[in-house]
Amino acid sequence: MDEQKKLEHQIELATRAASLVRDETTGQRFRSFAEELKRKLLRIMRRGRVRTRAYELWEQAGRPSNRELEFWLEAERQIEDEREERKSSGAS
Repeated sequence: MDEQKKLEHQIELATRAASLVRDETTGQRFRSFAEELKRKLLRIMRRGRVRTRAYELWEQAGRPSNRELEFWLEAERQIEDEREERKSSGAS
């Protein structure tokens, strides 16, 4: 099972456990754990998008050597710009 699927499964289990326990403190711990896992999942998904975009940029540039960091940073910038654009257009 890949890491993304494993995290999705753990989130589901923690969420289900939170809804089933009677002790509020334990329920809150399960909910907090599920939120922590969701943040980790989002980071993994973002890293995958950056990797894909960096590869696309590298290919478009003719596959030059020794410029991996440049393409990675540009991909991060583009994805963050897109995220900000979606956030601002959703707020208006």
